[in-house]
Amino acid sequence: MDVWVQFFGAAALVLNFIGYRQETVNRYRFVTAFALASLSVHFFMLGAMAAGIGLAIGAVRNIVAMRFQSMPVLIGFVLINVVFCLIEWFILKNPATLFIAYTASLIFTVGSVILKSADTIRKWFIVAESLMFIYAFLVFSPFGMLFNVSNLTSIFLKLRSDRRRIQAERALAKAAKDE
Repeated sequence: MDVWVQFFGAAALVLNFIGYRQETVNRYRFVTAFALASLSVHFFMLGAMAAGIGLAIGAVRNIVAMRFQSMPVLIGFVLINVVFCLIEWFILKNPATLFIAYTASLIFTVGSVILKSADTIRKWFIVAESLMFIYAFLVFSPFGMLFNVSNLTSIFLKLRSDRRRIQAERALAKAAKDE
């Protein structure tokens, strides 16, 4: 089983790295839906229920958000997250670390459903990825931690690349104007 736990963690890592490099929001949502599903299986196999549930919800949310981005969709996914969080806390008596995972899941939900710009989503997800890194550390998931470090690195590299491209375009436009 340990090999399969690591397999799903590694698959999530590769898929999500590809996802964060996508240029359009829907391509990002599609690729990362598979990464989220894979990481969900990874966390379930580790017994980290909050992350497993939150990531499974996230995979479905990304597919739904490809077609529907509205307040009712957002409210529906927020409610699903809150209900599962409360079930885990009050009924299953899971540890308080679950609040870290569900907070990140709520940030991912708002970003995935409402935000339209891939650039804005990347910036929004810096906080959520940081929270999930903390959670992965607390539940001892090396692939989870690597997943989040990789995602944060990918986000920062893409933001830097975009900033450099915009600066180069502005410099060209200014040079053309000055001629």
